Parts: sequence; structure tokens; C-alpha cells
Amino acid sequence: MDKKKYTIEELRKKIDKTKLPKHVAIIMDGNGRWAKKRFLPRNYGHQEGMERVIEIVGAASNLGIKHLSLYAFSTENWKRPMDEIQGLMKILVQYIRRELDKLHKNNVKVNIMGDIEKLPELAKEEVKRAVETTSKNTGMILNIGLNYGGRDEIIRGVKKILKDVELGKISIENINEDIFKNYLYTNGQPDPDLLIRPSGELRISNFMLYQIAYTEFWFSDILWPDFTEEHLLLSILDYQKRNRRFGGI
Repeated sequence: MDKKKYTIEELRKKIDKTKLPKHVAIIMDGNGRWAKKRFLPRNYGHQEGMERVIEIVGAASNLGIKHLSLYAFSTENWKRPMDEIQGLMKILVQYIRRELDKLHKNNVKVNIMGDIEKLPELAKEEVKRAVETTSKNTGMILNIGLNYGGRDEIIRGVKKILKDVELGKISIENINEDIFKNYLYTNGQPDPDLLIRPSGELRISNFMLYQIAYTEFWFSDILWPDFTEEHLLLSILDYQKRNRRFGGI
């Protein structure tokens, strides 16, 4: 599809609302490169990336997406320079303070994937406030990956299920895929139907490794700060053309 031929409104009309992905996951990547191309500090890219988060969360919710997972800060991101990490945490606090009322008003439920106990105190408090404030909302579930890693999530799930085995809450013989899903951060949610990765990278980067077994991938060279509702709609339109067989014919 030649995206230049269509306006945002025309793209919206082309979406088949009966075939929407129930769960869209996005690896938000390219903030640093976006800033570098403009001879700006990396945190300027992260700041602009936050604007795209606001746009895409609103667009997904308005479209009728039920679950949206965003990879914000990985377990590996602690290796970055301290000033960049501190900047990211400030942007996280800023995002929550700026957007929480709107998220709550729009019935969005915030769910955190990852170990937030390792976050700076102010960021941790704001994240907990967002989760608590929206806990009873019944609209789109917004999963935010903070200090998140796919392998870490699986190991965490294994430890939790072993503890329940020790306590006699579950027997080893009864453990299956459906039961194991209950021990993941996305407990009660469907697996992602569509995974979007901007920035030109062609890898998963330790994101939702258990959940993406049959997820459709959509890669793009667009850096995250340039990723707009238009690109979200194009990715969904492409998804709707695919034949998902789940190992069948």
C-alpha cells in the first residue's frame, strides 16, 4: 500500500473493525538515533518518544484495541549512562503526571510488566499510583514494560509456580501452557497478535518471549519519535491481509 495516497481519516476507514488485533505490542526503539541525527542529547529523543507514546496510546484506544504493550525500559537498559537513565525516569514521571487523568477518564487500565522495585523512589511511587488509580477501569489495558526482560519474566514465573507446587496449590502433573500463562505479567490477557518494531532493527530484544510464539511481526525503518498514528494504521492494515494458520494449513 502506498501510504501517500491516503489521509489518516481514509486509513481509519480502511481498517476492518471485525478483524482488529486484540493485542498489539510495540518495541519503542530509535530515540537515541533520532536525537543524534539532529545533534541533540539522547534524552531529547526520549522526550520526543514520549509524545509518540501519548499519540499511539490514544489512537489504539480510539481504534478499539483491547491490549497494548509498550517496551519502555528493559533489564539491559541499566547498562546505559547514568544521566540517560535519570533522564528516562524523569520522563516516566512526567508522562504519568501529565497523562494519568486522561488515561483514567478514557477507562484505560495501566498494567506494569517488570520489577519496579528497582526503579528510583519517585518513579516507583508514580507508577504505583497509575496502577492503583486505573485498577478498576475496564477499557484498553496498557501494559508498560519497566525494568522488564522476557527471560526474567519466564524465570519469575517458574519460581512462582514452583512455590505453589511446594504449598500444594498445584500439582506438577497439572501444569500446562494455560496454567503457566497465569504466572506471567500478562495474566488473563491474550498473546500479542501483532508486534511492531520501528527503527530498522530486526530482533526481538528479549521482549515477551513466551507470549509471541505465534505473533505477526511488522518491522519498519522509522525511528520511534517519527512513528505516528498513520504508521500504526498501516501496520494493522498489513496485519489484516495475513493468513494466520497457527501451525495448521
